Amino acid sequence: MITTESADSVLKSYYLSAVADQLDKSVNPLLARIRKTTSDVWGKDVRKAVRFGVNGGIGAGTETGNLPTAGGNSYAQFTSSLKNLYGVIEISDKAIRASRSAEGAFVNLLNDEMDGLVKSASFNFGRMLFGDGSGKLATISSGAEKVYTVDSTRNLAEGMIVDVYDKSGSQTTSGRTVTAIDRENNTVTLSGGNISSPEDHVLYMQKSKDAELTGLGAIFGTGDLYGVARKDNSWMNPVTVKEVGALTEEAIQKAIDAVEERSGSRINFIVCSWGVRRALFKVLSALRTADTLELEGGFKALNFGGIPVVADRFCPAGTMYLLNTDDFALHQLCDWQWLEGENGKILRQEAGKPIFTATLVKYAELLCYRPAGQAMLSGITEE
Repeated sequence: MITTESADSVLKSYYLSAVADQLDKSVNPLLARIRKTTSDVWGKDVRKAVRFGVNGGIGAGTETGNLPTAGGNSYAQFTSSLKNLYGVIEISDKAIRASRSAEGAFVNLLNDEMDGLVKSASFNFGRMLFGDGSGKLATISSGAEKVYTVDSTRNLAEGMIVDVYDKSGSQTTSGRTVTAIDRENNTVTLSGGNISSPEDHVLYMQKSKDAELTGLGAIFGTGDLYGVARKDNSWMNPVTVKEVGALTEEAIQKAIDAVEERSGSRINFIVCSWGVRRALFKVLSALRTADTLELEGGFKALNFGGIPVVADRFCPAGTMYLLNTDDFALHQLCDWQWLEGENGKILRQEAGKPIFTATLVKYAELLCYRPAGQAMLSGITEE
């Protein structure tokens, strides 16, 4: 007979390893390329000593002249807090009781919940990789009767729960559910009452403001990164090319060459928007057959001179990132684990409700050790 105790055992022994592997390798091709490590984690922070520049103790001279002055390596300390990443499944007491006498029915119930968790995680962790850590989803420009026009629906999906902040950064309402999205007209419908004077209000992932992974939006941003000031450290600035217009092979290769010339880094992964990938496919097909590469996790990519090119729904329109994934790592306190309560229980009843929940958790942060070893092309004309 199925009980919450036996369900706990199944979640621990079977689902944990399977789901953790999916979340690490199968939800996003970029995430699958990034190394996961428990190194350099100190308490609640990641602290990484990063070397930049070259050792100064090199020089040439005469047979009898002085030797070069010794010069050590130059280091900077990267510091960032571990982000708390959660995934929650929910099973009603009624569903558990209805499947007690049929193990197959209960397995199907768990399979459905875990599949939903993986799909939701795929959406949100993929979104975080391209975000700036703020949890920002979209900015409202206008709206009435629960329907709001936003600058982009790229980061939104039906069923998401969002918090709303005004332009001063003060929270105006929380726990609104996205009930409908019109992607052609960039409108979103939210549950609850109308938002007063919604212009310039910002939608954030629920309870996530300024608490998400430090993604590409921050790495290619202009503010300080990992506690290091960019204005005082040119090696913290990636190569950026704006207003590219019509995409050409030469434009991509020029950015790749600039990265190698400035930092010695070698680009090994390219990610772009769907429209940019179509533009690249058109360019490559005009000259030769555009071939593909197969990546870890079963993903397929266009081949640009041996470098895989993948499209991602969360990549900003008209944008291409050229990355050396060897310069990235996801520092984590541990891999995905179930959040355990008293006596090691995973499934716990929600107070005052006939519902049991189980929560997956990971404490992690994304670091890029060599920002100058990356590049971004923006303002590309999409196809």
